[in-house]
Amino acid sequence: MGNRVAREDYEWVYTDQPHADRRKEILAKYPEIKSLMGPDLRLKWVVLMMVTIQFLAFYLVKDLNWTWVLFWTYAFGSCINHSMTLAIHEISHNTAFGNNRAMWNRYFAMFANLPIGLPYSASFKRYHLDHHRYLGGDGIDVDIPTDFEGWFFCTRFRKFIWIILQPLFYAVRPLCINPKPITHLELLNTAIQVAFNVALYSLWGAKPVVYMLAGSMLGMGLHPISGHFIAEHYMFLKGHETYSYYGPLNLLTFNVGYHNEHHDFPSIPGRRLPMVKKIAAEYYDDLPHYSSWVKVLYDFIMDDKLSPYSRVKRRLKGDIKQE
Repeated sequence: MGNRVAREDYEWVYTDQPHADRRKEILAKYPEIKSLMGPDLRLKWVVLMMVTIQFLAFYLVKDLNWTWVLFWTYAFGSCINHSMTLAIHEISHNTAFGNNRAMWNRYFAMFANLPIGLPYSASFKRYHLDHHRYLGGDGIDVDIPTDFEGWFFCTRFRKFIWIILQPLFYAVRPLCINPKPITHLELLNTAIQVAFNVALYSLWGAKPVVYMLAGSMLGMGLHPISGHFIAEHYMFLKGHETYSYYGPLNLLTFNVGYHNEHHDFPSIPGRRLPMVKKIAAEYYDDLPHYSSWVKVLYDFIMDDKLSPYSRVKRRLKGDIKQE
C-alpha cells in the first residue's frame, strides 16, 4: 500500500545541534530565564495523584467483563500510562526534588513507574540525557531508528505497523545501537516492578494486570498522544530537526510538546516552558511547529517522502561522556 519511500539514508549533517548556541544567545538577552530553572514543587503531587488514580482503576476493572476492560484500557488507561512515562521524563531532569537530591528523583521515578508495568525509569534516565547531550549522535542517540527500521518500514502500510510497534522498537533499539552495562538501579527498578506486578495479580487477578500492561503498549503505539514521538525530531522540513507542538494535549503530557524550548533549557520544568516561549518569543514564533499530533501521525504515514530514515544524524567528534 503506497509507494516505497525514496529516502535510503538519514539526513547526515556536519554541524552541531542548534540548541546549545540558541540557549547561550537567549540567556545573554534574557537572563531572567534562569529564574525558571529548578524543581517544580507541584510535580510530585501531580504524580502521586496519577498513580493513585491508576491504583483505583486497577481495583475497579477487576470485576468488569473483558470487553469493558479492553475498552477502558484504551480509552483511559493508555492515556494515563503514556502520561506517566512523560512524568518519568520530567523526573529524569531532576525536576521533582532538584539536583541536590538526585537519588530522590531516581527512587520517585521508580514509584511513578509502578502503574506502567514495565521497568523503564532507570534505563530511560541514562539514555535520555545522552539524547540531549548528543542529539542525533551516531551510535549514541537511541531515539534515532535503526537502519533496519529505515530500510523495512518504507511504505504507508509498513509505517502504520511501525507506529503500532513503537514500544517494541524503543525497548529493543538501545540494545542494538548503544548497549550499556546494567546498573544496580536498573536491577532495583526491575525487582520493584516485578514484585508489584506479582502482588497486583495475587490481589486482584489478571484483569488489572492486562489493563496495566496493555494500556502502556497501546498508549505508546497507535494513539493520539504518541504523535509526539514523531513530531519531536522527524524531519518534515529540511534543515529542522526539532519541532514544538502547541496544542491541548500538552495538558496531559507535562508540556512535552514545547520541545524546542525543552531542548534549549532541559533544566526548566515542563510547567514553565510556556514562559520561556513568552519571554523569548522572537526565537520560537517563526520556527516550524504543530497544533495536532493526530495530523502528524497521519502525515507521516501518508507522505511518501517520510520514513524512519527522516532524521538528522551526525558523527560525533572529541571526548564523548555518556551517562
